[in-house]
Amino acid sequence: MLRKYAPLLSLTFLLIAGAALDRPGAGKSSLLADLGFSQTDPGTLLVSGNIEAHESVLSFKTVQSRIVELPFDEGQWIHRGDVIARLDDADYQQNVNTAHASLDQAEAQVNVALANSEAANRTLLNDRADLNQKSVDYRRAEGLWESRAISAQQRDLADTALSQSRAATLRDEALLAAANKSVTSAQAAVRNARENLKLAEIILSYTVLHAPFDGVIVTRQAEIGEVMLPGAPVLTLADLDHVWMRGYVNEPDLGRVRFGQNASVSNDTYPDRKYTGRISAIASQAEFTPKSVETHTERVTLVYRIKIDIYNPTHELVPGMPADASIDLTPPLHADARSRPRG
Repeated sequence: MLRKYAPLLSLTFLLIAGAALDRPGAGKSSLLADLGFSQTDPGTLLVSGNIEAHESVLSFKTVQSRIVELPFDEGQWIHRGDVIARLDDADYQQNVNTAHASLDQAEAQVNVALANSEAANRTLLNDRADLNQKSVDYRRAEGLWESRAISAQQRDLADTALSQSRAATLRDEALLAAANKSVTSAQAAVRNARENLKLAEIILSYTVLHAPFDGVIVTRQAEIGEVMLPGAPVLTLADLDHVWMRGYVNEPDLGRVRFGQNASVSNDTYPDRKYTGRISAIASQAEFTPKSVETHTERVTLVYRIKIDIYNPTHELVPGMPADASIDLTPPLHADARSRPRG
């Protein structure tokens, strides 16, 4: 029956197409619309891809010990500052105690040095008073000797006493200078001990691993009882507040995308919701299409990877989720202003 009327149906189809083209303003687009075919919006570009998250592999710094606390598991949500792992800190706590003892000893040495400096200063004051007296005695003896009131031996004894007093004063001045240097050295030792204590406390703090931001644990690479080396991964934390979509653009469409273009992202899990995105990266080199990726239009050999940052305050978008992005190809306003003819 269909074979009998096939020529008639074909003729009817051609008449409808001709009538559509004869209408004023009719063209290819209107013809497709009249015939029931959908048309892609030329102001947008559809790209398919997967949701990714900014992930941080967390590990212990500097310290090496056994894990004694690991309160969270994969898939759990944690907040910034939460303790997510703890090491046995007995050795590092002992280093802090030793640094405290060294600081106490250094402070005691400062007190001793200050006492020695004070004693040397008092001795020098006594020497200077004695030197003044010996100077007076010598001048008196010199006058008496000139008037023949005393013998030359008595004058010489006064001169000798004056010389001895000068020597003692110089000696004690040197001792005071040495004592002051001892005070400076002891104070420097205190500062060094304090810094060593700070370092020991910092290293002790490395035995506790805190969450650097709010996120969800994607992978837990360690278990309680394991001896962790510095830098060995413990947890992988994903930031779901700021996810991004990895998409691929065909080479013919590369010239239509640019940095900062707006995009509306959707997915099959929440088909009635749209998420605001913006292109933040465009690959400079082409690559072969990944086997797990199909572009929205036609699969081609070479594609360019793009990155679309997405604001995800509700955490509905999670890593690995397939998604589609409708990229707004409308030129920015300043570009229209430059292209508008003058006059």
